[in-house]
Amino acid sequence: MRAFLWFLVLICLGLAAMATLAYPAWTLLNPYLDVPFHRLANRTGQLVLLVGLLTMIRRLALADRASLGYALPAPRFLRAAAVGLAIGVATMLPVMLMMVALDLRVLRPGVTLDAATWASLALQGAVSGVVVALIEETFLRGAMYTGIARESGKFAAILLTSLLYAAFHFIGKARIPVDQLGPGSGLRLIAESFAAFGRPLDIADAFLSLFAVGVLLSLVRSLTGNIAACIGLHAGWVWMITFMRETSARDDSAPLSFLLSRFDGVVGWMVLGWTLLIGVAIHRLYRPAAAETATARSAV
Repeated sequence: MRAFLWFLVLICLGLAAMATLAYPAWTLLNPYLDVPFHRLANRTGQLVLLVGLLTMIRRLALADRASLGYALPAPRFLRAAAVGLAIGVATMLPVMLMMVALDLRVLRPGVTLDAATWASLALQGAVSGVVVALIEETFLRGAMYTGIARESGKFAAILLTSLLYAAFHFIGKARIPVDQLGPGSGLRLIAESFAAFGRPLDIADAFLSLFAVGVLLSLVRSLTGNIAACIGLHAGWVWMITFMRETSARDDSAPLSFLLSRFDGVVGWMVLGWTLLIGVAIHRLYRPAAAETATARSAV
């Protein structure tokens, strides 16, 4: 578990950067950029993670394309990612439509779904999806998965990366009013984020849903031997979820509102069930890739 411990140290450094550097960074950039404090704090932590990752992958012998999940030639990688993106959109769309059909989410006041809005949200969701997928998949299903799998096997790699993937979504989500920001706001943001784990029943639906998504992505990583499909699937899901969040809100008065978590109003019991369902289909779809990967390795 040496590799996993090194990644935990790196994550702790990222959290420390959020706690100590977020407010100075916000003070410096706020006059020029209208960026919410929590978002800037997250970006600060991610930047430190990136710098630390570049240093650590050499120490753990992960500084090659195969270890990071980029073993495929560029044309095949992009094609696999594009196919994954299409599958991600296609598999997320039905559950989004179910949320609307069951009145679990209602249109936000003032939102007009005209052509300009559709275009703007489509671009915003696509950019967000690709950026988030590249960062998280390279870190989790790329470097971390490989490091853990080499030492402890694929099962441990799938389990541990999926647990961290789920946990990451609760970090930096607290909101601190602008008039309350101060030198200790970064530490407050971290403390309030971790406070959610002290109420496990309140976040169980969201955590289990995200954990299931993490397991599914890790299985695809294991089957294909790279992260191209993971990036595509992840980006497609984030793309659709971004559109859902920007245009609608969870309706607490709906009889079936418990199917969506209070964490973000999207993931929850419904998404958990849907993930298990599509997981079977996606596993079968990518299972032939496992045989192809094994054959390619034996031929080397």
